[in-house]
Amino acid sequence: MNISDVAKKTGLTSKAIRFYEEKGLVTAPMRSDNGYRSYAPRHIEELTLLRQARQVGFTLDECQELVALFNNPQRHSADVKARTLQKAQEIALHIEELKAMRERLLALAEACPGDDGAFCPIIDNLSGCCHK
Repeated sequence: MNISDVAKKTGLTSKAIRFYEEKGLVTAPMRSDNGYRSYAPRHIEELTLLRQARQVGFTLDECQELVALFNNPQRHSADVKARTLQKAQEIALHIEELKAMRERLLALAEACPGDDGAFCPIIDNLSGCCHK
């Protein structure tokens, strides 16, 4: 199977597939005599895992671990579950940080008159100044 077929089946671009290969995130495909990559069904599975893992927030390093677990018949589902729960906790923390950022932005906007004047509490606050 060639790279364009793999791209269609996985929902990834050819560029993304080559990137994942360069980073060693997937098993290297066989090369034909003319140098073209030749993919097996296993590559589709690895690349699909990568795409979906990225969609739920796993980093490239974490994806590499997941692919290694995928390819390890001796893996323990407890390890995969632990990584998944850890990622869910990291996302929950990030959501709280984003909520705090949003609240600060709304408070800054509320303090600003938003008129034609130069006085801007948003700029003053963000710069640490206290001009009036």
